[in-house]
Amino acid sequence: MSERFDGRSRLSVHVPFGLVLLIVLIGLLLVALGHWRRGSVLLGVALLLAATMRAVIPPERTGLLTIRSRAVDVLVYSGFGLVIIAVAMTIKGGLLG
Repeated sequence: MSERFDGRSRLSVHVPFGLVLLIVLIGLLLVALGHWRRGSVLLGVALLLAATMRAVIPPERTGLLTIRSRAVDVLVYSGFGLVIIAVAMTIKGGLLG
């Protein structure tokens, strides 16, 4: 049986996506609890982490983080992450800020 179909190897392919998903869920929980700025920044950080992992980890180990080519994924993940963080940090006031 090849290493790719080994149970431990299959699980390790999903660890990067699982880590990003965990951070996203924590961010959404913070938003739901009324800490929208902290939660939004955490969502942006999750996207920046996804971009970093997509850039560093070999393509056969990135699992569900792989959508397009490596360059496109890194550009889109980091771009959206930076925009979300910038918007969250620059909004003044707000009811739940």
